[in-house]
Amino acid sequence: MTRPTARVLALLEILQAGGGFTVADLAGRLGVDERTVRRYAAHLADLGIPVEARRGRYGGYRLAPGYKLPPLMLTDEEAVAVMLGLVAARRAGLVTAEGAAAESATAKIRRVLPAVLARRIDSLLETVDFTARVRKSAPPGIEVLLVPAEAARHQQPVDITYTTWRGEVGERRLDPYGLVFHAGRWYVTGHDHNRRAVRTFRLDRIGTARPTPGRFDIPAGFDPTTQVLTGLAAVPYAHDISVVLHTSPEQAQRRIPPSVGTLTEVPGGVRLTARAERLDGAAQMLAGLGWSFTIERPDELKDEIRALAARLLTDTDA
Repeated sequence: MTRPTARVLALLEILQAGGGFTVADLAGRLGVDERTVRRYAAHLADLGIPVEARRGRYGGYRLAPGYKLPPLMLTDEEAVAVMLGLVAARRAGLVTAEGAAAESATAKIRRVLPAVLARRIDSLLETVDFTARVRKSAPPGIEVLLVPAEAARHQQPVDITYTTWRGEVGERRLDPYGLVFHAGRWYVTGHDHNRRAVRTFRLDRIGTARPTPGRFDIPAGFDPTTQVLTGLAAVPYAHDISVVLHTSPEQAQRRIPPSVGTLTEVPGGVRLTARAERLDGAAQMLAGLGWSFTIERPDELKDEIRALAARLLTDTDA
């Protein structure tokens, strides 16, 4: 929701409290000037909401006496979809950091649902369990999320302040090609004017983002998701791994996402090149695939595979 729209709705919420409000009072509550208040009131009137204006030096606005907004009318299926969607967003780390947005939205919807339906949904949310773990999220600020998104839609450059993983803070000019949500984090990818190349940035490391004059074209066939996952796979880690998986390219591509590593068809199978911070995790991943494989490097990975096999045999014997 854009900030002007949010303030229009905030004006409506104030007026619903009842009584009349001067333009100056409303401007102070909303943090805007009096001319903007009048524009917001006209917008509400255009939506069919009976906003009455009082003329004179101390003029202001109020809702027509007896007017109440209609209740939120959702079918059972729609209400369940909305509530489960909010729960899923919290668990996936999808929501932003400014306030408990998902929690407050859930509470607001819960208050306006019919009592019987609300009780049924409460029962669902209290008894449901999930097999997927809760993502540890790194949510960005709402403006840092919305400004690049709008700029990507309108193909307009943005200026950002960015903190690298080394803690270095600098300014960048970016042509945002698209936003991607992956593993609890938001990313924006596009042409970095400073580096003169396509780069990917974590949104939670962006301090400010503001649109700047200009326009750009997105390269034909550019896929933001592929770019982000490929970039993540190339991030430096402690260990460089190369393994030949004895399976078909189709099977390998189905089971191994681009974020894990690069797949290349070779005689006898598919070569997986990847980077890993811990070799024991790489050993468990390879064992879980269920295919035979040949380790090309590093030799230490062979030791981890042997240790894993020994632990599995010991557990089986026990």
